[in-house]
Amino acid sequence: MRRASAAAVVTAGAVLTTTVITAPAAQAAAPPKPSISAKGGFLMNSATGKTLFTKGADSRLKTGSTTKIATALTVLNQPNLNLNRKVKYQKAYSDYIVRNGASSAKGLIVGDTATVRELLYGLMLPSGCDAAYALADTYGKGSSRGARVKSFIGKMNKTARDLGLRNTHFDSFDGISNGANYSSPRDLTKLTVKAMKNSLFRTVVKTKGYKAKPKMPNGGTRGMPVWGNTNQLLGTYRGAIGVKTGSGAQAKFNLVFAATRNGKTVVGTVLTAPTKEARYKDAKKIMDYGFRVA
Repeated sequence: MRRASAAAVVTAGAVLTTTVITAPAAQAAAPPKPSISAKGGFLMNSATGKTLFTKGADSRLKTGSTTKIATALTVLNQPNLNLNRKVKYQKAYSDYIVRNGASSAKGLIVGDTATVRELLYGLMLPSGCDAAYALADTYGKGSSRGARVKSFIGKMNKTARDLGLRNTHFDSFDGISNGANYSSPRDLTKLTVKAMKNSLFRTVVKTKGYKAKPKMPNGGTRGMPVWGNTNQLLGTYRGAIGVKTGSGAQAKFNLVFAATRNGKTVVGTVLTAPTKEARYKDAKKIMDYGFRVA
């Protein structure tokens, strides 16, 4: 009996000496939130909706040509949309860009006929305000051009309301504000996430260059320059897939951007950056941070 008890003690001791208590692994420290020069910024994971970065995310700020994201989405939301529909380039569109010193879909001349698909590229790549005007005139309702444009802007605002964008209002089809054209970094990002669900929109905004083939009044095809994308993130930031630049005297420099890495897509906005270069620097910092915490 003594021998058996001793054996039991030895066995128990062996078990105790071989038992290892593992301490829980220490969690990696979260990366520091970046500082940006823009007045407002926002970033989200487009798949999960998780907010990744905010700075003045709900501030109502001027949007410049990032407004054209709403213009494109409003067109793409049209029932029975025919992308091959032909639109005649009117003198009013040409006069508008001259009068406002606005960016244009270069190469289009009064009397030319372009398709809706071509005008969407002209809208989003070179940021053509004339292409925006043509699309608003085509898809608004009314017996006069003014009425059709007003109707189209109304559709843009309905799109914003339907998405629950409480800090957004459009008073123009291109961002040349009449005093009440604004959005917030959060709202613009949400609007863009919606737009990116459309395959044509995704294709357009990631395209670096596009050459339209409008028809001249005599039926021939006009030779056109390549419309280059104003978004310098394309080809310079790994995974960049869009989206749109914007600028203006009050808006300063704006950028809505998106990128995909390792199966994760982030979409974000910076508004009222002090310089053209600063908006890209801000966007890169936000996305680098976002991919680490997404």
